[in-house]
Amino acid sequence: AVGGGTTDIAIISLGGIVVPGSLRIAGNEFDESIIRHIRHKENLLIGDRTAEAVKVEVGAAMLRGPADDHSMEVRGRDLINGLPKSGRRVLGQAPPELVSAVIDRGIIMTGGGSQLRNFDELLRQTTGIPVMVAENATDSVALGTGQALDMIPVLRDALISDNFLRR
Repeated sequence: AVGGGTTDIAIISLGGIVVPGSLRIAGNEFDESIIRHIRHKENLLIGDRTAEAVKVEVGAAMLRGPADDHSMEVRGRDLINGLPKSGRRVLGQAPPELVSAVIDRGIIMTGGGSQLRNFDELLRQTTGIPVMVAENATDSVALGTGQALDMIPVLRDALISDNFLRR
């Protein structure tokens, strides 16, 4: 049984355990190995949950061929400049007209983390795009959600699925 902290092994014969064994190598060790590998290869720091997701989604004890070779996007903190690495990829994947609008209008940061001293300046220098911190940065998500809930009748047609509205 491969658990989180140990792998328990036993030879069972005639209804009883003949040879028991236990290894300290298990799921948690796999996760830690994934974290170390991504830190070493990509200079990216990921957490336990992300490592677990990688293990579950693309992990394999061995690859039998190209069909077994899977990949996934992993988000974490860039160890070189401290920024979330997947943020730059977002602009790279956006349509050119949208990138142009972002460059013209700038980036507005929200959430408590946006108030980290000089974070906006670091993003401005890294991207070359104007960066501002929202007026009510800490409360903006809650305020926006409240406004969206007030607009449900208008937004209903734009929603992909309104199952949550029927509950």
